[in-house]
Amino acid sequence: MELYIVAVAVLFAIAIMDLMVGVSNDAVNFLNSSVGSRVAPRHVIMIVASLGILAGVTFSSGMMEVARKGIFHPRLFLMPELITIFLAVMLTDVVLLDLFNTFGFPTSTTVSIVFELLGAAIAVSLFKIFQGGQGVMELAHYINTGKALAIISGILLSVGVAFVCGALAQYITRVLFTFNYEKRLKRYGGLWGGLALSMIVYFILIKGSKGASFMGPETVAWIKTHTWTIIGICFIGFTLFFQTLMITTRINILKPIVLVGTFALAMAFAANDLVNFIGVPLAGFHALMLAKASAVPLTAPMDALQKAVQTPTLYLLIAGGIMVATLWVSRKARTVTKTEVSLGRQEEGLERFDSSQISRVIVRMFSRITETGRRFAPAPLTQWMDRRFDTQDYQPAAGYDGSIPDFDLLRASVNLMVASALVSWATSMKLPLSTTYVTFMVAMGTSLADRAWGLESAVYRVTGVLMVIGGWFFTALMAFTVALTFAFVIKFLKGPGVFLLLLLAGYVIFRNFKIHGRREQAAQELELLDLKRVSDADFAVRTCFEHSGHFLAVVNRYLSDCFEGILTDNRKPLKQLRRETSKVQAWSNIIVANIFKTMRLLQHEDVKAADKYAHVISALQEMTESLRDMILRCHVHISNQHAGLLPAQKKELQRVRKCVEALLADTARILLEREHFNYGEVAAPYVELKNLLEDFDRSQIDRIRSGVSKTRLSILYYGINNACLKISEQALHLVTLFDETLPKEAQGRPSATDVQN
Repeated sequence: MELYIVAVAVLFAIAIMDLMVGVSNDAVNFLNSSVGSRVAPRHVIMIVASLGILAGVTFSSGMMEVARKGIFHPRLFLMPELITIFLAVMLTDVVLLDLFNTFGFPTSTTVSIVFELLGAAIAVSLFKIFQGGQGVMELAHYINTGKALAIISGILLSVGVAFVCGALAQYITRVLFTFNYEKRLKRYGGLWGGLALSMIVYFILIKGSKGASFMGPETVAWIKTHTWTIIGICFIGFTLFFQTLMITTRINILKPIVLVGTFALAMAFAANDLVNFIGVPLAGFHALMLAKASAVPLTAPMDALQKAVQTPTLYLLIAGGIMVATLWVSRKARTVTKTEVSLGRQEEGLERFDSSQISRVIVRMFSRITETGRRFAPAPLTQWMDRRFDTQDYQPAAGYDGSIPDFDLLRASVNLMVASALVSWATSMKLPLSTTYVTFMVAMGTSLADRAWGLESAVYRVTGVLMVIGGWFFTALMAFTVALTFAFVIKFLKGPGVFLLLLLAGYVIFRNFKIHGRREQAAQELELLDLKRVSDADFAVRTCFEHSGHFLAVVNRYLSDCFEGILTDNRKPLKQLRRETSKVQAWSNIIVANIFKTMRLLQHEDVKAADKYAHVISALQEMTESLRDMILRCHVHISNQHAGLLPAQKKELQRVRKCVEALLADTARILLEREHFNYGEVAAPYVELKNLLEDFDRSQIDRIRSGVSKTRLSILYYGINNACLKISEQALHLVTLFDETLPKEAQGRPSATDVQN
């Protein structure tokens, strides 16, 4: 019996960790609208969300029965069998959720816990069936198959409905208000605010009162009976309040709407999803208490678990406190939030996903449908609609310091309203769904309707959405499979099996932590390069050249590692470099995008300076291609087990390496520090490199004629030399452009052009 007491203690320990990873995943549900619209400083948004979580946990008591009897019938299992199921579920849940958080994919904790319970229950049921000599068909008596099928159908239905409803609601809203909505908001803002907050109140009442630990049955019944009366009074009251507020003050009423909506969704998340984290440990605790009260604890019936059990409010508040603390300190919560916000942002910029064949097909298909519709629609109508969605003159509200949020407050309020309405309607109809799926698909639908998915970004956004949706179904499959496997391991190996699985879970979480750290560092490096919208042309010019300096330093580091790998015949660093060539390309693309932004600032100020940026773009692209070609050549040569470089070739390449690295180090320092320089001194390594390559070419020709250097080896040798020469030329070109574009920084010294002449 002591072993099972320890097992329940382990369940609660895992539950604390599960609360942390669960909040990291589900924070996107209630943070994306407020964070994406930048409705308030982040600490204000977090305070509002924290209050919503603390309020929501007190409404979650009624949901705890899902873990006890929602998926299987506990009366058919003994206490040791239930503990086996619950341990397998919690171990699987914490591993899977942490894995998804590491890669920034929002997934459904509801779906994961349901399919984990299903998989573990099936494993233990099969063990009982085979042990008792029964047939497989008896499995239907142990599993609540109707509930599982209802959840699956609810998932499929909610994905499509949420996307369509979000797109339609945002399209109609944008047509009514446009992007420059301030004047129209003064006219219709009261009605809009009344409608929005009435829906949110409806959401809180319907979603929240059902499982409140402090509300009696009479109060819940009264709320349900008078729901529409309450909503009507709220609509009239809020409309009058907001209209008066706009007349007497200059407050943007969309801000309180978004903040209240954030509170409501955070509350709903805590009320609905807390069971996913502590429902299973509480069920295990109740099973243990029932067994201890019996004379035969290991064979005592578990019929009492079929009944409703009220969870003490103190337990719920403790869990809520852990969730709030995690929300504030978790870096993975920000990673998951960034994924959804980046897929819905209005502006172009760094995309988190690459394009795929299926996304290209989907975008091409919808583009043709749109073109066909515009061809048959009256020209005045299409022109009028285009004006309603025109963002050319859009300016963010005061307080954004010249930059703009990922999307405006109007779209944020639509996200919250539609998500609230859908979840409320589904709850009132007793249709199971996931708040994650609803909020994510509503956000994607509103971004599509807002024309945030333009031709420059649509394929990347569609790929991201498809990957997230695919991850949802992968969650269900993995949750079922892993929980089933873990349950079999625990059932056969007992205590040692639990110990091994705990070690496995710890190793996976530790590895995920390291992976997330590397991914976060790489993402931060790219974000630091991404030049946000600015109005100062001089600042933009300086920043572009500083970023080019960072880029040259990265190229130098990669080039050095490539030389090290090929000169020592070491495949490992070359393999790693080949994986990271996309990172170098991303750096180059971001700097090029920044240059385009700078050119737009300079188009009316300095045409000559703007023209020179075309040469900067060309230089960056040429360097990227040359570096990528060199890394690919070296990796393929070593991977195919071709003959290594000859001693003479290695000696020559060491001298080439020394020249290139010296030139890149000097040019990177000049661009980063904007220091005075002498062109002749900076160009000296390049001049030396050209002379060396002329001598080395003659030596290589002799080796080819004598047959010492075979064909593949000669191709590799010439490829490395040509790549180094191109990289050196373009690095020197960047310094020349820097000298000519920033004459203020170069006063008192001759220009590079003068030195060359």
